[in-house]
Amino acid sequence: MDLGMENKNLVELLYESLAKGDTEKAAAFLAHDLDWRFHGPRMCQHMSRLLTGETGPTEFNFVPRQVVNLGEGGWVVAEGWEGDHVYWVHVWAVENGVITRFREYFNTMVTVQAVGHAQEVGCGSRRQWDRQAVWRSKSHRHVSRSMPGLVLAI
Repeated sequence: MDLGMENKNLVELLYESLAKGDTEKAAAFLAHDLDWRFHGPRMCQHMSRLLTGETGPTEFNFVPRQVVNLGEGGWVVAEGWEGDHVYWVHVWAVENGVITRFREYFNTMVTVQAVGHAQEVGCGSRRQWDRQAVWRSKSHRHVSRSMPGLVLAI
């Protein structure tokens, strides 16, 4: 089996362990100093609460609809959705048979739509009003080419 398939299988085993509620087994797949970044509304940090034991696997079940190896670099992408309003993407970096980096993207459109406004945000059946601290970049001079803006929701 090639390394890409081994990495994909490791990530799939992680999700299987989480589905069974075996967080100890799931933790064995993760580096102790896991580099973890979350992008999305704060109330949607389900993976964090699950892996830290704050909640159990029944609150939110991560069932990937697709798991794909990205080739070189050890990156594996998993995505899932539940209903019309819950969409997530997980990006895992596997090095020497251990997950070392994790990027979680959860309903990021909710954050973009809520920029600067109080808005109802939801993660599955949980909905509440949330006001986020938001910073938006501003160009100090006009440039002749397109320049992307940055938005940070804290």
